[in-house]
Amino acid sequence: MDLYEFQAKQLFAKHGVKTQVGEVVTTPAAAQAAAEKFGGLVVVKAQVKVGGRGKAGGVKLAKTPQEAAERASDILKLNIKGHQVRQVLVTPAEDIAKEFYVSFLLDRSNRTFLAMASVEGGVEIEEVAATNPDALAKIPISASTGVTKEVATKIAQAAKFPSEIQDQVVEMLQAMWKVFVAEDATLVEVNPLVLTPSGQVVALDGKVSLDDNAAFRQADHAALVDKSIEDPLEAAAKEKDLNYVKLTGEVGIIGNGAGLVMSTLDVVAYAGEEFGGMKPANFLDIGGGASAEVMANGLSIILSDPAVRSVFVNVFGGITACDAVANGIVQAVDLLTKQGDSISVPLVVRLDGNNAEAGRKILSDAAISGIHIAETMDEGARLVAQLAAGK
Repeated sequence: MDLYEFQAKQLFAKHGVKTQVGEVVTTPAAAQAAAEKFGGLVVVKAQVKVGGRGKAGGVKLAKTPQEAAERASDILKLNIKGHQVRQVLVTPAEDIAKEFYVSFLLDRSNRTFLAMASVEGGVEIEEVAATNPDALAKIPISASTGVTKEVATKIAQAAKFPSEIQDQVVEMLQAMWKVFVAEDATLVEVNPLVLTPSGQVVALDGKVSLDDNAAFRQADHAALVDKSIEDPLEAAAKEKDLNYVKLTGEVGIIGNGAGLVMSTLDVVAYAGEEFGGMKPANFLDIGGGASAEVMANGLSIILSDPAVRSVFVNVFGGITACDAVANGIVQAVDLLTKQGDSISVPLVVRLDGNNAEAGRKILSDAAISGIHIAETMDEGARLVAQLAAGK
């Protein structure tokens, strides 16, 4: 889960990262009141979970409370890279002598944690990495050691932070690591980290991504979810413990295993080109469990999407055998019918692997109207795209 800037700063303050005060508002009048409280000269910043706010006009300086209201009014009308601005953060304007960049992240490719730091902050770090890679220090972080004072000093020296502020940077890095570990984050980033004319190092901005897999031990994180922007189908799927992501196509997808589902999305999209550009409508991984209840929940979520015209159930039997999956499908259809949620679109089922023949026979003997059995994934993808196109 990605956090808004103001949420990231709340976690910063909780763990001792020196940052700004600020107030989140949703109306121009509230922005004016906040500016009056902070003394007039403020920055009004769009709160969206995407980069490039400044370039899109989402960060504005206001010299008076009235101007803060005007800036907030303009920003609240913006749509930044598909994200409608619904709230803004009003903070006191900060004098800046120098801008830096620091972050900790999960480095999946190398199976470790990584610290990145640069004395060239305030711009997109990708640009620094591409045009001046020597200006971006990258230091692997051991999970067993973490960021001690010695490790933080190594990072600060590698990034060539000025010696007169290294002690502050070292403290900042250690506090940021506390956020990373204590909050189960996959990213903690400050850009810019600023040096004020008075010699203080302050986190002027903040970006934090939290690991949803750690939600079971982070009860406080539930309050950070912005339900106003959550897709209703994704929210309903989350309540049923389903790994579901809404997409924009017409073909519902159910599979077991993230790799298989991702492959299915690609194959269906390719097959759909033949039938007017039919595309996957969702990602839904039911994992190793294909019980009637799990299958019914999955089908119920997918069929609640009015864009869905057909459904592809693509399962490779392993620990859960295909005959169990087939029984799950039959029972799920019966369960949904009894609940008044009859299957209104065609289902294409491809079973392969453990007990595949037995699974296909169960579906064939059930003779459920609207269920089509495919022998291969390619065959199933083409058929489900064709059915979605009404051909």
